[in-house]
Amino acid sequence: METDGVLPDHVTCSIMIIGMRKLGHSAKDAWQFFEKMNQKGVRWGEEAFGALIKSFCVEGLLSEALIIQSEMEKKGISSNAIVYNTLMDAYCKSNRVEEAEGLFVEMKAKGIKPTAATFNILLYAYSRRMQPKIVESLMAEMKDFGLKPNANSYTCLISAYGRQKKMSDMAADAFLKMKKVGIKPTSHSYTAMIHAHSVSGWHEKAYAVFENMIREGIKPSIETYTTLLDAFRRAGDTQTLMKIWKLMMSEKVKGTQVTFNILVDGFAKQGLFMEARDVISEFGKIGLQPTVMTYNMLINAYARGGLDSNIPQLLKEMEALRLRPDSITYSTVIYAFVRVRDFKRAFFYHKEMVKSGYAMDISSYRKLRAILDVKAADKNKSDKVAMFGIINKKMGFMKIKRKKDEFWKHKTGRPIKP
Repeated sequence: METDGVLPDHVTCSIMIIGMRKLGHSAKDAWQFFEKMNQKGVRWGEEAFGALIKSFCVEGLLSEALIIQSEMEKKGISSNAIVYNTLMDAYCKSNRVEEAEGLFVEMKAKGIKPTAATFNILLYAYSRRMQPKIVESLMAEMKDFGLKPNANSYTCLISAYGRQKKMSDMAADAFLKMKKVGIKPTSHSYTAMIHAHSVSGWHEKAYAVFENMIREGIKPSIETYTTLLDAFRRAGDTQTLMKIWKLMMSEKVKGTQVTFNILVDGFAKQGLFMEARDVISEFGKIGLQPTVMTYNMLINAYARGGLDSNIPQLLKEMEALRLRPDSITYSTVIYAFVRVRDFKRAFFYHKEMVKSGYAMDISSYRKLRAILDVKAADKNKSDKVAMFGIINKKMGFMKIKRKKDEFWKHKTGRPIKP
């Protein structure tokens, strides 16, 4: 284009910056391109500045994005709703919701009308914070601007209630209200409702929502299946857990690492270790391998199932997979051996934990001391005493041995002659 003597305009440049971001180029690369075009006398418009701000926001460079916005306005180019939405979304994703609210107030003060996307950004942020009253207030404000809450808006409300225990009835009311005003629930809406029942301990209701979803012709996503599996993992219903997993596989829905760990934990906690191993095998076929978290779940389940003798083998498997045990791994192993009064192994793994650079927190040592108080026996007395010593030291119960004052070193006990 330039070789033909045609200078790119601001639209061409904005397309280039968007393309660079989608191809994986950094914000720095976009800035260098911007500077190069600047030197060539390209007159920038709001589209190009918006694309540049987006590149910085995607990388979490919010201060730099605000500087670019400021420079943009100095050049007489006003920020539009899209620019504000980009900045607000970045702030919300960084859990800086108050600053996003500040931008929301600023755009309204400048006379820039918020869009449905503007409101949904804030609705999603407050939904994650489990603040349904603020979500309802924002939905009411949408109407003041002549905007109608959409499926995403109602899903945020369902989720804001549904993330809290014993609030599934309020989530269900929001779901019904959504249908009443003629908005068709999406896969995300149904998933939020399933999660609401799961958190409140109503796994049967969660399954009923899932069945309604299928009847309505809405295909469950992997998020839906994962949420439903978690409901039955919490309930300890391995029969339905297996049923959902088989349905998921028959529908060719590819699981994630989260799905994988939920299934392993669900089966292992109920003592179904063969089924847990089958999950590991099946997920291995799609390239998902066990993680440290997976093994932490297995170690905990084996320990609680009275199979502590299998723990060293699980640790060997971790080593073979080049998985480095973390503080949770070591703590779980130590608890397991203390419970069965194997203080020698508990002491050994505590030393391994320290060698690896990890340490328990005070609450963990307190829990360990409580177990030792209950399980204390004459067996392995020296290791038990050593464990008590470590715990007391970490909890600050050890008396500090102070060096004797030299003045008293040669005291004989005879009266001092005047």
